[in-house]
Amino acid sequence: MLRFSRLIPALLGLLVLAPGCTTLQQLAALRQVDFDLGGVDGGRLAGVDIDRVRTTQQLRPTDLARLTAAAARGEMPLAFTLHVDATNPEDNGVPARLVQLDWTLLVDGAETISGVFNDERLIQPGTTADLPISMRLDLLDFFDESAPELINLALNLAGAGGDPARLALRARPTINTSLGPITYPGYITITHTVGR
Repeated sequence: MLRFSRLIPALLGLLVLAPGCTTLQQLAALRQVDFDLGGVDGGRLAGVDIDRVRTTQQLRPTDLARLTAAAARGEMPLAFTLHVDATNPEDNGVPARLVQLDWTLLVDGAETISGVFNDERLIQPGTTADLPISMRLDLLDFFDESAPELINLALNLAGAGGDPARLALRARPTINTSLGPITYPGYITITHTVGR
């Protein structure tokens, strides 16, 4: 049996011979979908709303007390929503039905958490689907830095810090076809710089 990674080119080759085959058209459509990181919102660091903060000077005394208490407990939990834009080009001709996206989040090049987005999206030609992915991680689990540096990193991720932050999502999409779910043979890397 051919491995799946070798089967994809064969299937795409059949697409040329059988243009009416819906399954192969759907598979080809997914391969043409463009993925991009659309931005971050809903940021909370140790319970502090960091979306409303543009600089560290705007942190309230109660915010600083909460962040200091979290650092004293050895925690710096960060939660936010990362928006992935999936665009099906207009010239694709057929919808792409995305059923799953396996992902790993990288922050400034450091691999952090992994998960699965499994909220199905039918992406019509010429449209973009928003895939909002809820992220929750403790920065202290992945970064060996002081509390002020971690606070600044979180603010950078929210677009409020003084330096740009690099986000990347290593992702592997799955499309639903009449033959059942078919997963990309490999991972794609989607990158975004916040605060630039």
